[in-house]
Amino acid sequence: MEENLRFLEVNHIEETSIKELSALSLAFIGDAVYELLVRTYILKGNKTVNGLHREAIGYVKAKAQADSIRAVLGELTKEELSVYRRGRNTNPHTVPKNAKLSDYREATGLEALFGYLYLKDRGKRIIEIFNMMEDEKDES
Repeated sequence: MEENLRFLEVNHIEETSIKELSALSLAFIGDAVYELLVRTYILKGNKTVNGLHREAIGYVKAKAQADSIRAVLGELTKEELSVYRRGRNTNPHTVPKNAKLSDYREATGLEALFGYLYLKDRGKRIIEIFNMMEDEKDES
């Protein structure tokens, strides 16, 4: 996968504006980035679309995201931890019925982190974190 994930040039978002975005706005972008990474990661072999969808759900549900980010928190920089905590500590307006609030908050933190890194054009770091999470999952 290419190191630079930014396939669209987002010139209208300045450095200071990225830091001023709400955690939920960062998570909104990060959710799409994470979903794209998962869909690319599971696209091995000849699976049906339904099979791909079911496998993707296993990665993107709140509990799976929470477990993944918990496994790599020690590898994050201070800046990354700060963004993650900002996302985790935000007050969600709704929580899916099949998710615990704590898992949902941690998943929001992960998505906020990925959104922040994406907007900062740090695709290589997103991929490093994603690969660390997958390596931890494989070792479990």
